[in-house]
Amino acid sequence: MAIPPDPAEQRREQMFPRLDPGQIERIARHATRRRVQRGEILFDQGSHRNQFHVVIEGAIDIVLPRDGTEDHITTHHPGQFTGETALLAGRRSLVRARVAESGEVLVLEADALRGLVQTDSELSELLMRAFILRRVSLISRGWGDAVIVGSQHSPATLRLRQFLTRNAHPHLYLDLEREEEVQATLDRFGIGVDDVPVLICRGELVLRNPSFQEVAECLELNADIDVAAVRDLLVVGGGPSGLAAAVYAASEGLGVLVLEKHAPGGQAGTSSKIENYLGFPTGISGQALAGRAFTQAEKFGAQIAVAQGAVKLRCEKRPFAVEVASGDVVRARAIVIASGARYRKPVLENLAAFEGAGVYYAATPIEAQVCGGEEIVIVGGGNSAGQAAVYLADGVKHVHLLVRADGLAASMSRYLIRRIEEHPRITLRARTELVALEGEAHLERVRWRCSASGEVGSRPIRHVFLMTGAEPNTAWLAGCIALDEKGFVKTGSDLSADDLAAAEWRLARAPHLLETSVPGIFAVGDVRSGNVKRVASAVGEGSISVQLVHKVLAE
Repeated sequence: MAIPPDPAEQRREQMFPRLDPGQIERIARHATRRRVQRGEILFDQGSHRNQFHVVIEGAIDIVLPRDGTEDHITTHHPGQFTGETALLAGRRSLVRARVAESGEVLVLEADALRGLVQTDSELSELLMRAFILRRVSLISRGWGDAVIVGSQHSPATLRLRQFLTRNAHPHLYLDLEREEEVQATLDRFGIGVDDVPVLICRGELVLRNPSFQEVAECLELNADIDVAAVRDLLVVGGGPSGLAAAVYAASEGLGVLVLEKHAPGGQAGTSSKIENYLGFPTGISGQALAGRAFTQAEKFGAQIAVAQGAVKLRCEKRPFAVEVASGDVVRARAIVIASGARYRKPVLENLAAFEGAGVYYAATPIEAQVCGGEEIVIVGGGNSAGQAAVYLADGVKHVHLLVRADGLAASMSRYLIRRIEEHPRITLRARTELVALEGEAHLERVRWRCSASGEVGSRPIRHVFLMTGAEPNTAWLAGCIALDEKGFVKTGSDLSADDLAAAEWRLARAPHLLETSVPGIFAVGDVRSGNVKRVASAVGEGSISVQLVHKVLAE
């Protein structure tokens, strides 16, 4: 199989920079020196106790072990260093480091490295950029410890690919219908065609259609997290608001744990391109924004547990306790609820049967590959739907954008409306709703109805993107917190006297701006009643909540 182009190679000098003597000296103050011999393994793939190495003399080969052989990634020479984002996250190494030429290295433990990037701004910029670019390179080449064997027609395959992609975990995808080497892989691991999708984990274990929690456990994505520790702050949800809270809280010295049900980024993480977020004039994808925020939170020492959604909140006493999907209970002195919202599902027969097999709730490069060259339908009039329409239109035959309203002006940013109006492959169908999905194993045909004329149209369309409305993820709150009539969390001045009486609010002060009906528990982002559905607003609320957390912890 041809190796895909590596976008990070264009920035190789930044990916593999050479430290100057002054920078090396500043690192040496926190490191130990030791001699190394040719052939010595400094760390191996799967290693948990990863260390940061700076080459003083000699050379270090970085290789990817695979099927009894090794793929050469790079060789570090004097002044260069090892490591990528897994080092800061405390996750297992994806590569092997072997001494190519005997010499001397500086060795820095992960905790000391984290302290260095927090205190030395110049080294922080240089090291963090290199770590991020190296991870991007591993992802683009599929160089890691995971292989997905599946089919483009399988909803479960799409689910696995989305999970690993959104968690920025490098993996190789082998498609049954497209890849020549699939049969050899099937034979080697004793996999039948009926078993797919499967995840081959660490080159050893075969997981058949695994859950997200099983994938995270096998790849040890959460191995460094102590669930028994009592944190200063527990953030439930890893979208923009939750990640912002984690970054600001950790950077100010609080012990922080983030629980994320799927992958960092939340609903915003599925946006193909966000162009109205301050500071990114050319736009940024939701996944890229989430990835940067995730790494930034880890840089300051926040821990992020993925595939660990909150199941139940216990709010009757402090420290507060939250039950998670694994059965563990995590505790914290304060909580920020950032569990977000999900797209509202229309009442359509067969909807569940076609989810992942023609019906999608995100427009990322994975979905774009699946529907390339075909006619598609997007349902929704918000910015997410507009971004998806513009993004997908360049690779599909035609986009039909269905909205119930008379137009888009009331719900979508003007710059997106103009692009939709001017794009030759996008047709806006106002006052129109989807009424039927038809097909066998995969969606084959859709029907929609125009409310103005009553006319029902039918087209052989195999791909529908649903991006309508929002339902809050608040079922796990279990009656602890006051909600509005739509199920969103009420905060601050929106809490009535009856809400506070029902919650037995005993403090002399009123609830803080983003505080819920339980003192010490805050809500931010899309889960909060009255929220402004913009990424910038979510980030702002997340950062503001940390200042309020400090006040509560000081009480």
